Amino acid sequence: MAGATGPTRKQYALLLDEPVLAWAVRPFTGHPRVREVVVVLPAADVETPPGWLLELGVAIVAGGRTRTESVRNGLAWLADATELALIHDAARPFVSAELIDRVIASRDGAAVIPAIRATDTLKQVADDGRILSTIDRGTVWMAQTPQGFPFAALRAAHAEAALHGWDVTDDAGLFERIGAAVRVVEGDPENMKITRPFDLDVARLLAARRRGRSEPVNRPPAHSG
Repeated sequence: MAGATGPTRKQYALLLDEPVLAWAVRPFTGHPRVREVVVVLPAADVETPPGWLLELGVAIVAGGRTRTESVRNGLAWLADATELALIHDAARPFVSAELIDRVIASRDGAAVIPAIRATDTLKQVADDGRILSTIDRGTVWMAQTPQGFPFAALRAAHAEAALHGWDVTDDAGLFERIGAAVRVVEGDPENMKITRPFDLDVARLLAARRRGRSEPVNRPPAHSG
């Protein structure tokens, strides 16, 4: 499942001649082991989805008020017989087929997420800016997507979340709450998440390099709103 699970518009910003969301979705629609792709969008976008998204042949589902609700809406579209669900952030446009393979191949009944080791010195900081402690970075990994989950277990975890009103920043966090096992596989440093304007600048440079161009193309957004 690939999802744009919030009201943000960064998924429509252009990288060269394609929106970020198209870059994020295409590795899944073209992957031989992915059978269905569901894209979760804000409700207003579902009413009039962009044409380029319809051309990718994906199912389009309206999101909820929170990220967790949005993922749950996407899961509801999938058939009960689904074995494995991959949850991917629409703001990560450079997921590779190799990374998707790694997540799929590494599952043994547990949830699997890609992650990369922290390389900077990490500080725990109080609200007033005082450093409280230095965190051992050898134990810290930075989570990425796609995250892979046994479908029945993921749907059950989301039922618990709905019952208790939980909202989490990723579905691995939901599994942690219910005490289910989550394993890590090696992620990809280029599998970046676009959060700030600076990230989009970096992504355009990386997209240009991937397309073999010396200069990134920066055009107006493909979808307004």
